[in-house]
Amino acid sequence: MIKLTFCLVRLPHLSLEAFQDYWFNTHGPLVASVAEVLQIRRYVQLHSLPPEASEGLRAGRGAPEPYDGVAELWFDSLEAMAQNGRRPEAQAAGRMLLEDERRFIDLARSPLWFGEEKVVVG
Repeated sequence: MIKLTFCLVRLPHLSLEAFQDYWFNTHGPLVASVAEVLQIRRYVQLHSLPPEASEGLRAGRGAPEPYDGVAELWFDSLEAMAQNGRRPEAQAAGRMLLEDERRFIDLARSPLWFGEEKVVVG
């Protein structure tokens, strides 16, 4: 199983509440609508709490500014991901999601990567 982790930073004109509302109530259903065509096996949104909830922890570690949320998407394999790039319907779905992401995510400040989970506890 391969996981895409996407650390999200909102566009500057959006409040945290507006960002998270759009992400959950508008973008989330869009992802769900194309999950089968993109071979997404699981999609989870991790919504950040207000910044003051983690400020002490962040400051004590000298950590950078927090993300506004993290999206996690699971796929069967890297080959399944490569297949998406060869299928016109998957390409169209990917373009549609990217177009919507540009409405609320500061893409230049939002890193993403593929990885494989290694369970340590649980």
